[in-house]
Amino acid sequence: MTTNTPTDLPVVPHWIDGAESPSTSGRTAPVYDPALGVATKHVALADQSEIEKAIASAHAAFPAWRDMSLAKRQSILFSFRELLNERKGELAEIITSEHGKVVSDALGEISRGQEVVEFATGLAHHLKGEYSEQVSTGIDVYSTKQPLGVVGIISPFNFPAMVPAWFFPIAIAAGNTVVLKPSEKDPSAALWMAKLWKEAGLPDGVFTVLNGDKEAVDGLLTHPHVRAISFVGSTPIAKYVYETGTAHGKRVQALGGAKNHMLVLPDADLDLVADSAINAGFGSAGERCMAISVVVAVEPVADDLIAKISEKMSTLKVGDGRRSCDMGPLVTEVHRDKVASYIGIAEEDGASVVVDGRGIEVDGDPNGFWLGPTLLDNVPTTSRAYTEEIFGPVLSVVRVQTYEEGVALINGGAFGNGTAIFTNDGGAARRFQNEVQVGMIGINVPIPVPVATFSFGGWKDSLFGDTKAHGAEGVKFFTQQKAITSRWLDPSHGGINLGFPQN
Repeated sequence: MTTNTPTDLPVVPHWIDGAESPSTSGRTAPVYDPALGVATKHVALADQSEIEKAIASAHAAFPAWRDMSLAKRQSILFSFRELLNERKGELAEIITSEHGKVVSDALGEISRGQEVVEFATGLAHHLKGEYSEQVSTGIDVYSTKQPLGVVGIISPFNFPAMVPAWFFPIAIAAGNTVVLKPSEKDPSAALWMAKLWKEAGLPDGVFTVLNGDKEAVDGLLTHPHVRAISFVGSTPIAKYVYETGTAHGKRVQALGGAKNHMLVLPDADLDLVADSAINAGFGSAGERCMAISVVVAVEPVADDLIAKISEKMSTLKVGDGRRSCDMGPLVTEVHRDKVASYIGIAEEDGASVVVDGRGIEVDGDPNGFWLGPTLLDNVPTTSRAYTEEIFGPVLSVVRVQTYEEGVALINGGAFGNGTAIFTNDGGAARRFQNEVQVGMIGINVPIPVPVATFSFGGWKDSLFGDTKAHGAEGVKFFTQQKAITSRWLDPSHGGINLGFPQN
């Protein structure tokens, strides 16, 4: 949505060459406070000249940053880490004001992003090459890992701090320069982090924020100076990003959508399951790619489980995320209405609405983008409410008769992002982790997001590209390897120096 910018609302600018860069495109989009239902600012939408300016800045900064010693890069990473830890409360407030999630959830998002920053501070270890001496007479072979150049990050609205932080700490530590295109729905977190990088000592041009819409996305995907793209978003757009970026010779990791299932076996602790289903289904208003959206109940547990979930849901408080609430609003009115429409679709297809989140009372402004936690039972697997990613606080229950039927249901879906099994049977859990065709698996853990030392990403239509986010695969994605074969017939002598070598 594009609108004229009123003079009384601020405009979120770009960040180029280490400073705020006011837009000259004349195009903006409104940024809402979802708990109030009103636009509080606008965000600049880049045109082609601004896209060129942002990428040119990153391209110009690359040689010096690439050649800076690992020790100096590492010290800047440590400074950024300390500053982020000291001021994460500021960032959480910004996220809540534009996304709507409660402040405690925003702080949790920042902490998970901080894990990747901390992983990146030790990247000198992961950038080590290999060496083989005397592979032939007088010949040695060794390898090095070097940065790619300018890399683009296109991030979604649901995690405006954590998702960019899955990528930029590793990319920067490895010697690349970054152009971040945040969601136009909640862009201010990206600008705040850019300023923090500046304070931490990052050279100008190494971290750039390019605000915009599809024009900015296409600019990153097609520009010859951009070597790689990291994307997180819906599956149709992920597929577009992957196909367009690779067609223009880029490395692309495009993480798409999900329809995550929780398989509940008859021996499971149903109180634990109910708590886990609520936490994983309604946290961040269900706007998570790792949210549990389908509970697959192996009979005869469904009735008891639904009763427990319903009872616990009645205690949830929905309202302004800056107050003492469990769940906030959805990010926009359009998205709220789309999510709510799936409740009607499920009902028309024969599902039962056990708990209806439409029209609930909230602790917040009545104009906010509200939709309360919703529980559906007996959702047909042919319904769009089952097959499509809803991305909101709607939890569906599907009943099956056996473990085998549940696994077949999960494996038959188009997505393969995350899944979980709840059971006290170790053999069943081990069998599940082997048989299920999903990239991230939880065993009595409802949101199986791996820690930063491992890599994040799904299977099937949940991931396009061969490399996952952060961890070892993140290092691999943001570096390229050289193999050097050398022979030295006349070794030189460097002279005497008893001091420690300097940086």
